[in-house]
Amino acid sequence: MFYSSTQTVIIFAVLCTLLIATLIAFISFIIYRYKQKQNAYFRGIQELKALHANEMLQSQLEIQEQTFENISREIHDNIGQKLTLAKLHLNTLHLKDEFASSIHLDDSILMISEAINDLSDISRSMSSEIILNNGLIKGLEFEVAQLNKSSLYNIELIITGDAIFLSSQTELVLFRIVQEALNNIMKHSLASIVEIHLHYNQHKINLEINDDGKGFITSENKLGTGISNMCRRAQLLSGKSTVSSCPGKGTQIQIEIPIHGN
Repeated sequence: MFYSSTQTVIIFAVLCTLLIATLIAFISFIIYRYKQKQNAYFRGIQELKALHANEMLQSQLEIQEQTFENISREIHDNIGQKLTLAKLHLNTLHLKDEFASSIHLDDSILMISEAINDLSDISRSMSSEIILNNGLIKGLEFEVAQLNKSSLYNIELIITGDAIFLSSQTELVLFRIVQEALNNIMKHSLASIVEIHLHYNQHKINLEINDDGKGFITSENKLGTGISNMCRRAQLLSGKSTVSSCPGKGTQIQIEIPIHGN
C-alpha cells in the first residue's frame, strides 16, 4: 500500500508531534523529579540546621547546668567554710587581749577577702558568657583554675600551635566536651592528675584529655553516658573521637575536629 506525499507529510507531522509531546512529558517528569529531590535536599538542610541549633542550645544548657553545680559545690565547700571561720573568729574575740584580737581580726579580714574574690570568680562563670566573651582558651583556663582550687586534683592545661578563631558555637561545644570529661573524671575515675592538651594546626584541632585514674574496659557496652555525649558532640563538629583505657592505667580521650567550615 502506497501513501501519497500529502499522507506521508501528515503521518510524519503526527509522529513528530507525538515525539515532541513525549519529549516534553519526559522533560517535565525530569524537572518534576529534580524539583522533588531539590526540595528534599533543602528540607534535609533545614532539618540538619534545626538539629545543629538544638545541639548548640543543649550544649549551652548543659554548660550552665554544670556551672551551677560547680557553683553550688564551691559555695558549700569553700566560701561557706571561709565565712563560717571568719564568723567564729569574730565571735571569739577577746577584747581584753589586744594582740590575740588583732590576729583574729586580721585572719577574719583575710578570709572574708578570699570569699569575696571567690564570689567574684563565680559571678564571671555564671553561664556560657565566659566562652562567648573571652573565647575557648580563657574559658578553659578559668575552668581549670577553679577546679585546682580544691587541691583534690592537679589539672594541667597545655595549649600548643597558633590559636585559630572559631565560631562561638564550635567553641561552646569544645568547651562542653572538656567540661564533660572533667565531670566524668571527678565522678568515676578516682584520678588525681589530669592533663588537657589543646593543639591547633592549620587544618584541625586536636584535643587530648588524660588522667591517671582507675580506668575501665573500653568495649561498646561499657561506655557511659558522659563519654558517649563527648563522642556525639565531636561528630556534631564533623570530628572523630577515640577513647583508650585499661583498668588501673587511666584513660585517654582524643578528639580531632576539622577547622574548615567553622
